[in-house]
Formats: sequence, C-alpha cells, structure tokens
Amino acid sequence: MPYVELALAGALLTAVVLVARPLLRQARRQRLMAVPFPEAWRRIVEKNVPLYGRLPQALQQELHGLIHIFLDEKRFEGCGGLEIDDTIRVTIAAQACMLLLNRKTTCFRKLRTILVYPDTYVAKTLSSDGRIAIDDHSVRLGESWQNGPVVLAWNSVTGGASNIADARNVVFHEFAHQLDQEDGVADGAPVLERRSAYTAWARVLGEEYAALQKSREARRRSVMSKYGATHPAEFFAVATETFFEKPRQMQKRHPELYEELRDYYRLDPLQWTARTRD
Repeated sequence: MPYVELALAGALLTAVVLVARPLLRQARRQRLMAVPFPEAWRRIVEKNVPLYGRLPQALQQELHGLIHIFLDEKRFEGCGGLEIDDTIRVTIAAQACMLLLNRKTTCFRKLRTILVYPDTYVAKTLSSDGRIAIDDHSVRLGESWQNGPVVLAWNSVTGGASNIADARNVVFHEFAHQLDQEDGVADGAPVLERRSAYTAWARVLGEEYAALQKSREARRRSVMSKYGATHPAEFFAVATETFFEKPRQMQKRHPELYEELRDYYRLDPLQWTARTRD
C-alpha cells in the first residue's frame, strides 16, 4: 500500500477512535447509572455520610449511579500503611459525587488517582524568599493537584463527614478544587454553563472574597473559614463546604453568594434542611 494511502488509513482510524471513545464512555456510564446499588454500600454511606440522609430520594438514586461511575473510573491507593477497602472508597466517592448531582458533568475528567493516608500527613514544599529556594514541610489534611491526584487523610475524611454543620469537609474542599481546575487554572472560577454567567460570578465572589479578607484582618467571626481568605481558589473551596453544610447561615448572611453557588451546583441544600425538620 502506498505511503499516502497508509497515512490516510491511519488518520481515518485515529478519527474513528476519537469519535467512538466518548460515545463508548457515555454508554458505559449510562449502564453504570442503572446498576443496583449494593446494600453494603448503602449502609456505608448512611453510617459515614450523614448528609446523604437529607437528600431527596431522587438525588439519592442519582448519587448511587455517580458513585458507580466514580469507582469504575478512579483508582485508590493507600499510603502510610493504609489498606484500601470499600468503606474508604465508597465514603470518599459519595461525598465527591455530591458535587456532581443534578447537572451535566465530566466526573472530574482530569482525575485518575486518589491517594489516602490514615492520618494527617507531612508534605514536602518548596518555596523561595526571593534569593534562595527553601525546602520545608507542612502537615496537611488533603490536597488537590491540577494534573495529578487528590490526596486525603482518612481521619479527616470521616471527621469532616460526620459533622454536617461545621462547614469543614475535606472531600468537598479538595474536589471543589478539582472542579475549579478543569479549565486549567486554579482561580476560584470553575467552568460555568453560560459565558454571560462569569460577570456575576466574578463580581459576587470577588466582593465576598475581599469581605472575608477584611473579616480576617479585623478578627471578626464569619460563617466561612478564614482559610478562604488566602486565595480565590481557596475561597471557592471553602464557600463550597459552607454551601453544603451551613446553607441556612450562608443564605442569611451571604445571599448573593448562596445564589451563585446554587445556580452553579444546581442544588439547594437549604431545602434539604427544611425537609429534615418537617
């Protein structure tokens, strides 16, 4: 076969693969969404993720399917002697997938691996004082890499999930970073459905970020963690934690911010709290 024909055949095959791959992935995901949720997994979620009990039944069913997809596509690795089991996998997947409910999603498309330590871990950091590079170490609960893994401390995962009113959930925090990083930049602005939505997003989150910085400087109390005042990306992650775990306080004190997050996540956790009281 002449070289030109070989090249054309190769190009055609590549094009077919590029077209077929997303279609096959979508078909597989649709099948996984319909797979019955194992009773053992349900018990894990009910025990370790109390927020699950607040979800309407339709969202619980959707979450079951998303957990199937997440566990099919992501790989878990235990670190520091931790052995990965279904309790760890399902508990983390359930919380991560709550951020994907009720909207079109690529299921954290850049993420392949979740590393889990048994406890808070020490990470090596490299910084500079402007003249020399400085090797340092910091104790962490979790971290999210733009083109790498999510790293979590298991004791922080369970502790953050068990208290659904403290707005401190390391899984929500780190997977909010994953959403933020999908456009290639960790800047507190995830991919929005409409281009026109970025104007309001930038105004509201910019004003709220500046207000949180002022609260931190003045040592005033805030419904959101002051860690959110360190960087716009951290503000989005902290705001996500607060949105899901302190919706009433956020809606009362930061109504525009709550509305932006409600529009982005296409969820209204405030209705879940009302449902549990009824």
